Amino acid sequence: MEHQHIEEKVIKKKINQSGCCSAHEDHSHTDNDGHDHDHEHGTEGGLFQMFVPAIISFVLLLIGIGLDNYFPQTWFSGYVRIAWYVVAYLPVGLPVLKEAYESIRKGDVYSEFFLMCIATIGAFAIGEFPEGVAVMLFYTIGENFQGLAVSRAKSNIKSLLDQRPDEVNILENNVTTKIKAVDTKIGSIIQLKAGEKLGLDGELVSDTASFNTAALTGESKPDTKVKGEVVLAGMINSNTIALVKVTTAYNDSKLSKILEMVQNATTKKAPAELFIRKFAKIYTPIVVYLAIAICLLPMLFVDNYVFSDWLYRALVFLVISCPCALVISIPLGYFGGIGAASKNGILFKGSNFLDSISTIQNVVMDKTGTMTEGVFKVQEVIIQDNFDKEEILKLVNVLESQSTHPVATAIHNHVGPIDASIKLKNVEEISGHGLKAEIDGKELHVGNFKLMDKFNIAYNVDQNAVVYTTIAIAYDKKFAGYLTIADEIKVDAQETVNKLKALGVKVTMLSGDKTNVVQFVANKLGISNAFGDLLPEDKVNKLNEIKAKNETVAFVGDGVNDAPVIALSTVGIAMGGLGSDATIETADIVIQDDKPSKIPMAINIGKQTKKIVWQNITMAFVVKAFVLILGAGGLATMWEAVFADVGVALLAILNAVRIQKMKF
Repeated sequence: MEHQHIEEKVIKKKINQSGCCSAHEDHSHTDNDGHDHDHEHGTEGGLFQMFVPAIISFVLLLIGIGLDNYFPQTWFSGYVRIAWYVVAYLPVGLPVLKEAYESIRKGDVYSEFFLMCIATIGAFAIGEFPEGVAVMLFYTIGENFQGLAVSRAKSNIKSLLDQRPDEVNILENNVTTKIKAVDTKIGSIIQLKAGEKLGLDGELVSDTASFNTAALTGESKPDTKVKGEVVLAGMINSNTIALVKVTTAYNDSKLSKILEMVQNATTKKAPAELFIRKFAKIYTPIVVYLAIAICLLPMLFVDNYVFSDWLYRALVFLVISCPCALVISIPLGYFGGIGAASKNGILFKGSNFLDSISTIQNVVMDKTGTMTEGVFKVQEVIIQDNFDKEEILKLVNVLESQSTHPVATAIHNHVGPIDASIKLKNVEEISGHGLKAEIDGKELHVGNFKLMDKFNIAYNVDQNAVVYTTIAIAYDKKFAGYLTIADEIKVDAQETVNKLKALGVKVTMLSGDKTNVVQFVANKLGISNAFGDLLPEDKVNKLNEIKAKNETVAFVGDGVNDAPVIALSTVGIAMGGLGSDATIETADIVIQDDKPSKIPMAINIGKQTKKIVWQNITMAFVVKAFVLILGAGGLATMWEAVFADVGVALLAILNAVRIQKMKF
């Protein structure tokens, strides 16, 4: 059976909308700006309309059963009786017959729709009209509940889609003009009124503004920004009018990339989903042929063979064998896990990563921006006596303006405005070391002490005696001095380490910062394995050492230099707020609010999702196997078959949606 086809029905078509007449019809529409929209079915009217076909069939079925067994009427017989049950069948049966036809036309013969059609039409053929209607009725009700469950799971994710306004107000010559966000050019000034959402990433032009960032980070506390700071699409202006200069195209904004990740998440399947997909391609044709065998083979061995009796058994067998519970509940379980994670500000790029993170044995993390705030402040300025302190700081400030590293920001905040009269030549960033440039024919080096060693610049500083991060400076090939910069440990860093240890996960810290700074932070957090002074390739080597032990490893980072090691890890986790675009692009999981405590939360969500999925698989197989045996032996009726199919599917769905109500 082709599960891609069925999953499309689940994810795209079974989210029933207002005015829909079946669980299988698609009522999405596209408006003029090219955006897709679905009609919500959350209102009472939408829900009622979704169940109207089932209600009609149910009422007609009850009346028919009543006239058959409790209030017999002479007119209710022959063609009238048949017509009555046909009318009861059509509201719920026609959409399924249509889907079966479409499936067969596309080459997918052994679909669940085809099985339902054979079973119910067969029941009519042998005169079991009420049971034929009942099977299709309960199947349709099950499909509707599946649609509701998928919609509930999807709502946490779909809420992100509402965070980008389609239009923005552009301020030009003191006149505001409303234009489409997608047409906004880089450099334009957006005027954002109180309560309005920002449509594109930009830089705050106003002196100060307060933003609600809950849609992006899950953090309800307002975030106050000052002039020059980055503000992101989806943030809501809290009070006064704010002006924002657009720095990123609409499709390149961080929110756009997040939405793309979420929308593509269901395309990356977990092993359990892939297993069910492959299994059903073999399983479904087999049960069809077994049903034929149950119907026809007994005539060779049974003396009092009655075709209608054995056909009934075969039809029961077919209904029981329909793999609805597996096909629907397993993707729904993973989709629910992705939705629960999104609700908590954790974005999984695929359900396969929910499986992967549930078995993680090691979490390896960067220090700066991951376990520390990544907001540095200059603590000391130590400049040699033979250099002009003010002049050296001006030179350092100009060179560091070429970098986006938090250290550069700290130096700029300490020194002040950049001296425009200083001209740099041949600026070069040396990965893992620092920056170099030429000024008036003299070389300026700013970075760590490995940079000094690389260019054979002598210095007389005991690095181990300095606890803080140190920025060494050399000018004209002479050591000029150094700055010390401090970073604060995040408030939830200790909680993160404690929870990871409680989960039995080993914690390691890798950093390009100097070893004694890394050890200082690691000791405060209780991390026994910590390594500093690492270049990007050193981080890769350390990670490979762990992987060589056949252990799974997740790497958590935020910098550009972390992208290679994130790509190599079993699961790569990026800090999405401060994280670089390259790291976010490479990572498998993105933590939107930069809180390390979301790491153990992500592991827990993965474990719970996997647990629920395997509960559903086990339950479906056990119940179906038991009732299949009863059906083949003539001990189960269509009613037991309905329970084995739709009943188990509903139980599996109820189990799957539990994850959305869990607290992690």
